[in-house]
Amino acid sequence: MESIESIKVPGDLKSLDVISDYVTTAAKKVNLDSKRTYKLRLAVDEIATNIVIHGYEAAGIQGNIKCQAEFGEENLSIYLEDRGMQYDATLEAKPDDLNKPLEERHIGGLGIYLAINGVDKYIYERHGNVNRNIFIVNTK
Repeated sequence: MESIESIKVPGDLKSLDVISDYVTTAAKKVNLDSKRTYKLRLAVDEIATNIVIHGYEAAGIQGNIKCQAEFGEENLSIYLEDRGMQYDATLEAKPDDLNKPLEERHIGGLGIYLAINGVDKYIYERHGNVNRNIFIVNTK
């Protein structure tokens, strides 16, 4: 697997644009179409935002987010790593009110659902005190 240089940014909201630009650059490198690039950026942004707000700010700690892209023969993988509070987005329940009219739905919970379902595969791992979120999109 080939990768581009990873970036490490402060775990704050100002860094979200930098992460988004990094993901866009990686997607361009593999000629990902605009719709799939948008979904990948949305997924990464949702998880990165949760890292900042819940993993760092709500926990009263500071830290960085490392972002890295790996290019396989048939896919692009984006890795986000942080040392914030442990949070496994795969444990989030699917919203049970998706078929209800908007005015009857609960507020919140949809971002994680859209993030996980916007990529071909999403993996969460915890190694020691490091959270690793992996977003995989097929390029073929």
